[in-house]
Amino acid sequence: MKKRLSALLLSGVLLLSCAACGPETAEETPAPTTPAPTETAGQSQTQTEQREFVLPCYACESFHPITGGNRTNLTLAPLMYEGLYELDQSFTPSPVLCASAQTDETGLIWTFTLREGVTFSDGSLLTASDVVYSLQLAMGENSPYAGRFSGITGVAAGEGNTVTVTLSAPNGALPALLDVPVVKETGGTPLGTGPYVLTGEGDSLALEARTGWWKGETVPLARIPLHDVREANGMIHAFDTQDISMVTVDITGSNALGYSGTYEVWDYATSVMLYIGYNTASGPCADQGLRKALSYGYERSAVTKSILSQHARAAALPVSPASPLYDQTLADSLEYAPQTAEQLLEGAGWSLGADGLRTNGWQNLSLRFIVNTDNTYKVSAAEYLAQGLEKLGVTVQLDKLAWEDYVAALTAGEFDLYLGEVKLTGDFDLTALIAPAGALNYGKYSDADAQTLLAAFRAAGEDGRSAAASALYAHLAETAPITPICFKNWSVLTHWGSLTGLSPTQQNVFYGLTGWEMG
Repeated sequence: MKKRLSALLLSGVLLLSCAACGPETAEETPAPTTPAPTETAGQSQTQTEQREFVLPCYACESFHPITGGNRTNLTLAPLMYEGLYELDQSFTPSPVLCASAQTDETGLIWTFTLREGVTFSDGSLLTASDVVYSLQLAMGENSPYAGRFSGITGVAAGEGNTVTVTLSAPNGALPALLDVPVVKETGGTPLGTGPYVLTGEGDSLALEARTGWWKGETVPLARIPLHDVREANGMIHAFDTQDISMVTVDITGSNALGYSGTYEVWDYATSVMLYIGYNTASGPCADQGLRKALSYGYERSAVTKSILSQHARAAALPVSPASPLYDQTLADSLEYAPQTAEQLLEGAGWSLGADGLRTNGWQNLSLRFIVNTDNTYKVSAAEYLAQGLEKLGVTVQLDKLAWEDYVAALTAGEFDLYLGEVKLTGDFDLTALIAPAGALNYGKYSDADAQTLLAAFRAAGEDGRSAAASALYAHLAETAPITPICFKNWSVLTHWGSLTGLSPTQQNVFYGLTGWEMG
């Protein structure tokens, strides 16, 4: 989605310091040394004369794509590094460094055959050992990728140019998790197999195009200078003065950062879900019928349009609407329907009293709804959603809590509803939210049928995955441990008319780079 904005953009959290293009969290490492590019004959040539295109960086921070801690630098990683797979705008994986993959009959052992002839920027060949090292590094305790690999019990180099991954339980969508950068360590900034290599130091840092890139495709820029920034305000100033050409922002974020001038906004889908969670273990919401009734009382489209300024997509299912797993027919049946909510409330034993409040004959329906105050848009969304429930005769006590108090209330089960936000993995695994021991299952949801359906969904291969997803989502709609509200979009800003052909993705704002055209 491309839009034009003029004058001033408000409510943006700068994400050339965000998870849009890199891991959710990361550890800092010492500043790198930089290798020089190596040319290989017979490969693609790049254009030599283009309008200057400059990207920001933090020169004193690490550029390591797995262990680095600076998100601005992590944003640059896809220009230098590639994974076994990459995810497109619909979160569908496609092979990059992987030539083929197969599983054994148990679904627990995957064998990935690497593409032949791939070289790092120093001309050395990609090996299975490089991939094993990179995956094991990403699985490390302090790695931001560790969570997605909790189901992997082993990674090893196999016969020939193959890598074997062993799982604790079948996961038919494992490739969606394998977009982790593959590196070759050098003692400084590691080498990558991507189209660019980091050169220079200090104020002369730049990304230089390789002539030995294995894809043999022409990239739009032979050299991308890097502009050293020190803080968020410095990033804003550099973009406003056109010292840098692109920034990535979360326009729904908490800080009122402003960009002046006229520029284009390129939205892209993320796996960040805003949702309502319920206390299924105690209180009124322990009743499945009540939870289902409430799920029809949330006007999602108003949240995305008015509160999130259309930088989100309403979602009635716990999967991005951009994904082929999103069952639109099922979703349509779960949309905002206050009359349905009223009927289900009556069916759950909560009648509308003469005072306009819901009662079961001896007490009014009163719910404690908690939201944390770290983002103003969350508070606004919670206020709006609470108003929707109050229109149904539900008394809502909305408690706006600082992060520490919010987490404490969740952990103690001191809530009936909460507004949550989670960044799901590329396979849209819901284990953390709905498994009995799930790290985010604050509502203590426990349903044997849900676990059976979740296991079937995770194990399903490409052919059966959509059907398995729909079966799981239908059951979750019926039992309602959570109610999805929307999936957020993040945005790339470029100066008006300077660039066309962008197709950014959550992990790579440079996705489709060879299709870019400079203005």
